[in-house]
Amino acid sequence: MKELIDKTNIPKHIAIIMDGNGRWAQKNGMERYMGHQEGVVSVRKVVETAADIGVDYLTVYTFSIENWNRPQAEVNSLMELMVIAIRRETPDLMKNNVRLQVIGDVDRLPESTRKNLLESIEQTKNNTGLTLVLALSYSSRWEIVEAVKDIAKDVSSGQLDVNKIDETLFSRYLKTKDIPDPDLLIRTGGEIRTSNYLLWQTAYTEFYFTDIYWPEFRENDLYKAILDYQSRQRRFGKTGEQVK
Repeated sequence: MKELIDKTNIPKHIAIIMDGNGRWAQKNGMERYMGHQEGVVSVRKVVETAADIGVDYLTVYTFSIENWNRPQAEVNSLMELMVIAIRRETPDLMKNNVRLQVIGDVDRLPESTRKNLLESIEQTKNNTGLTLVLALSYSSRWEIVEAVKDIAKDVSSGQLDVNKIDETLFSRYLKTKDIPDPDLLIRTGGEIRTSNYLLWQTAYTEFYFTDIYWPEFRENDLYKAILDYQSRQRRFGKTGEQVK
């Protein structure tokens, strides 16, 4: 399937909603946390595949702000898993020249999770290959509200002229200010919604939904999503003839 991909039309930025870990575990008679463990394997496979075919940015929805409302035992397991995964995966990130970044309210993370995350970001900061962005303790509405607050502060202090505010300026106040908008968003697990994820950034993103649970998502599934993306005409408000 890899051979079918047009190497001249690879999405520069792929965003993923990794859904279905818990349901996959329950389907297989396991505890929910075991689905999250297997989901880490899928992340590794997808990162390696995306880097290999020339994707520049891969943003994965790791933990939403709304996820803090889940049962405390599950939240604790997820945080512990995150520490283990970051420690274990950092050497592979270095080997594969992958740079790690994070977007979200990281101040809410437990100290051990935050410490390991920041250490991995520091260790990989000079890598020049794929940039892996963890959307961690993240929600798009939170991000937009935070941007509005920062803009209001700058207007109030006289650092910003309110008449200078436009879409480009607003984007510079978002957590993704140095990251291009996604070309393709993939959601696994059969749900068809964006769940408060990159709402501003996905205004013209191509969406791909699959029933496959995230722990089952592998290289060929990523290739299928990219092939579907390549079959579409991206018009950005223009007519098809204009794009041609």
